[in-house]
Amino acid sequence: MPNKPEIKHRGIADYAALAFSTFGVGYLPLAPGTWGSVIGVLIYLGYLQIWGLAKLTLIDAGWVYQQYSAGFNSLTGLLLASFCLIGIWASARAVRLFDHKDPQKIVVDEVMGQLVVFTFVPISISGWLVLAGFILFRVFDIWKPYPVRQVENLPNGIGVCADDLVAAVYAGICLSIIYTISVSI
Repeated sequence: MPNKPEIKHRGIADYAALAFSTFGVGYLPLAPGTWGSVIGVLIYLGYLQIWGLAKLTLIDAGWVYQQYSAGFNSLTGLLLASFCLIGIWASARAVRLFDHKDPQKIVVDEVMGQLVVFTFVPISISGWLVLAGFILFRVFDIWKPYPVRQVENLPNGIGVCADDLVAAVYAGICLSIIYTISVSI
């Protein structure tokens, strides 16, 4: 009896789902979830650079800081929600392709979780707080305190992503407390 293939490709949507759900690093042999979190941090840092340049341009063009800030926050929320919805779709499709409930190769949940962590602090945090956010998220994602482990049992892409999103909320709350203490000292 021939071995069952690991992935059953069916079309361009399947390839897109695999690319988005694995970010390429899901195929690395060691700690793909940690590499997914690194991708999340890199996306966050890249986003900061883009919006730092946009801030200079828009304020030089006559926008006031409140307009820029409101627009930035609205766009950030919209982009993050869209990213999460696409990630859940891609995860659901990848679960079927890998024929496994929560394959380690799917790392988009770590990417989105890492991005959620940073929504709990102001956009201009220092490097050590970015590192703290990374570490906190990895700790909560691995530890899986209640109800993180329980939401893993939700079906398909929701279950793959929900545990990381709840872990991200825990990590984000801790990071915001650390940030508050650091600016109060």
